[in-house]
Amino acid sequence: MTIEIIDQNDTRSLLDRIAALEARVAALEAHPAQGIEDRLAMVVFSGDLDKAIAAFIIATGAASMGLEVSMFFTFWGLSAVKKQKIFSGKSLLEQGFTAMLPGKLGEMGLSQMNFFGAGAQIIRGLMQKHEVSSPEELFDLARELGVRMVVCDMSRELLGIKDEELVDGLETGGVATFLGDAARARVTLFI
Repeated sequence: MTIEIIDQNDTRSLLDRIAALEARVAALEAHPAQGIEDRLAMVVFSGDLDKAIAAFIIATGAASMGLEVSMFFTFWGLSAVKKQKIFSGKSLLEQGFTAMLPGKLGEMGLSQMNFFGAGAQIIRGLMQKHEVSSPEELFDLARELGVRMVVCDMSRELLGIKDEELVDGLETGGVATFLGDAARARVTLFI
């Protein structure tokens, strides 16, 4: 059996390294998510009414709790921030998208049990009966609470959606805009 003798310099070095690691662990425990802010970053991808309602309820709830909220509307989710359909000045394919996609929040159908639009009317009736804000009221509330709403410029161009078709006062941006918000967000959602 051999006994290894550790000299005082090795012991001191080891103790210093342990102390430095303990300090780093304590700092990480005090601030586990450095650079993370009280923010919610959300991608709204779906063009379904029930999912848009959920997105606006979460956004307004988070904003009411003091979180900075950004909603990034892309592809079919753009229907939630449209105010009208415009056919003029578009290619045949763009006109097809315009015809097939909802022209505004009020024209969106449910993801399940839509029944040719009757399901959306039933949900709206139930919301009214139970004194739940309508999707349009939730949208307006989100704006009042300062929710940042960003329209995906690439999706808008691919689907042929003109600026005049969108609700006034929205920002446009790309994936870098969303990722900039998401990189600092405590919560990130994809709806």
